[in-house]
Amino acid sequence: VQLQASGGGLVQTGGSLRPSCAASGRTGTSYTMGWFRQAPGKEREFVAAISRRSGNTNYADSVKGRFTISRDNAKSTVYLQMNSLKPEDTAVYYCAFDTSGQYVSRDQYTYDYWGRGTQVTVSS
Repeated sequence: VQLQASGGGLVQTGGSLRPSCAASGRTGTSYTMGWFRQAPGKEREFVAAISRRSGNTNYADSVKGRFTISRDNAKSTVYLQMNSLKPEDTAVYYCAFDTSGQYVSRDQYTYDYWGRGTQVTVSS
């Protein structure tokens, strides 16, 4: 499985971005895709995830009400609509893929494949 993320960028506080992540290869039909982020000097943390089959979602408390994850199954693509962005959202955002799709997990070790990341910078 290969993951291609795009759509990061530079935005002012309160602005919005909508990165996307497209999966290709032998994805199957029962996977979960998620987003994680890593800021400089910090550990990678969970942001959001979605099940391809059920559409069930999971969000980190820090982004609930501001971020929305969605999917386009026909394109094997997930989107992360990020609104009301804050400087503390600045990080490299990584797309992740769990082939089992058994859970909509917050645990990075559940995920089998990772994209290269896309930079999101929120200026104050």
